[in-house]
Amino acid sequence: MRNRNTQRGEGKVGCIVSILIFGLLIAAAIRVVPILFSNNDFTNSIDNIAARAGILPQATIELQLREKARELGIPEALAAGAIVVTKAGDHMQGTCTVKVRYTRKIDFYGLYAYPLETNTTRNVLYMDAR
Repeated sequence: MRNRNTQRGEGKVGCIVSILIFGLLIAAAIRVVPILFSNNDFTNSIDNIAARAGILPQATIELQLREKARELGIPEALAAGAIVVTKAGDHMQGTCTVKVRYTRKIDFYGLYAYPLETNTTRNVLYMDAR
């Protein structure tokens, strides 16, 4: 065991390493957080749009979801078959099922690309209470 009197208190290397690690974490967060935020916002908007299925036709629901994906900058969700909308029931009440499946690449400055897969199915009950 070392005696405390022989330590000089110079920890420059540890400080530099800590700053580099902190900088790398910030750089990674800059790439990850916007993509996670837009994915979360898109999946939340599925419930809001599908809840109006009693007054909207199936094609309009899909069109509104594609417009929301375009607004949030998710081009992968605009591909054919990425968004599938089905309605079960009549125009008064039923279930609107929205299946969304796409994969986004999170690029870490050309060093690594992480595939973030979104595969969600939302069953939303609707009722036209006009």
